[in-house]
Amino acid sequence: MAAMLVAAAGLAAGLAAAPSTSSAPEVVPGGVVRWGGAAVERCGLGDARWQPLEGLCLYPVDLNSTGTVTLRREVAGRWQTTAVRVAKYPYPEQRLTIQDDSKVHLSQPDIDRSRRESARVGALWHHPSERQFTLPLAPPLSKLPEDGRFGSRRLFNGEPRSPHTGADYAANTGTPVKAVAAGKVVLAEEHFFSGNSVFIDHGDELVSMYFHLSEIDVAPGDRVERGQLLGKVGATGRVTGPHLHFGLRWHGARIDPKALLGPVAALPEAR
Repeated sequence: MAAMLVAAAGLAAGLAAAPSTSSAPEVVPGGVVRWGGAAVERCGLGDARWQPLEGLCLYPVDLNSTGTVTLRREVAGRWQTTAVRVAKYPYPEQRLTIQDDSKVHLSQPDIDRSRRESARVGALWHHPSERQFTLPLAPPLSKLPEDGRFGSRRLFNGEPRSPHTGADYAANTGTPVKAVAAGKVVLAEEHFFSGNSVFIDHGDELVSMYFHLSEIDVAPGDRVERGQLLGKVGATGRVTGPHLHFGLRWHGARIDPKALLGPVAALPEAR
């Protein structure tokens, strides 16, 4: 009876009931779900709210998400809800050998440095501003090879570390790296793990990241356009060879870049 009263109260407040999760569509951890419909006014996930993109609500699902995720959208002043199930963790294990063991077994000064860098990076995710991008995003390399290892559970020199939160693109040192959309450079500096790194805020809490660069050609505060040169591929930081690590955070969620580099119609759809 209590559950029925709670459901009734929600409907009375203009919030449609979510369907049974047993019939909910499925999304992989780190994926993006679309939920379309006529006259969608706002989208919501948890406490966050944002504007639809070309009539669609797009919901990023963090790499560490489990269970079910409740999606919200506002239509004609009324909030509707639905649910998606997060699939079992589908990503493989990746074993890497790092020749410089100091990048695996850190000294205390290096631990302190990495913590300071993590704090600066962590402050970038939640700054709501006007959207400056369209989908799909432009590729960060002119010739984009097969992406790899998003979500992989990594072992460095046999020891487990955090899952891989970006896509690695094999490329020669010096290959130009380009902005995937217009935005503002919010951080451009050398980091212990990611080497020469560039972070761009594209509005709507979408941040793109470009790691291990051989050189950086932009500075914090710069406004960049889609396709603009940011730097060049390199092998700085903790790497096994030259490549571009490209990552995306959207509304704070760590997502697979291929979700926004491909057509929106290919994304799983809620109902």
